[in-house]
Amino acid sequence: MTDTSQSAQAAQADRASRVKEPAGSGTRRSGDPASRGRTTIADGVVEKIAGMAARDVVGVHAMGGGLSRTFGAVRDRVPGSGKSNVSRGVKAEVGEVQTALDLEIVIDYGVSIADVAGAVRENVVSAVERMTGLEVVEVNIAVSDVKLPDEEDEDEDEQETRIR
Repeated sequence: MTDTSQSAQAAQADRASRVKEPAGSGTRRSGDPASRGRTTIADGVVEKIAGMAARDVVGVHAMGGGLSRTFGAVRDRVPGSGKSNVSRGVKAEVGEVQTALDLEIVIDYGVSIADVAGAVRENVVSAVERMTGLEVVEVNIAVSDVKLPDEEDEDEDEQETRIR
């Protein structure tokens, strides 16, 4: 044997030790390259998608409870803290193929809570499934407050107090 054929056989043996082909196939794998490997999606990614989708629904005034909105408003004013937290009021549990979501929302006064909740569910499920490929098994919605027409936003109150 020549040195070239010996080195080719050594390379092939090395490859065979690292990559196991299906028994008896003797050929290269011809499956879809997109199905090789694993993709994981962080909880925070799903939370951001769901938060954006929920905010798009008419009748949703804000996301999160009073305390989380207050802390968020303060954090948003800190220089260098980045953009506002789009996942505020959203908690996701992400598995390998499924996800479950809990949302806390504030509704505008005068809208049907049942209709808004249904629209939020539809929008969130559609966005999360389309963007992640995960199956959304449930979207639990807690309505923590109703924004009355004559109420000022907490964010506006805080800013006025700070400016005075």
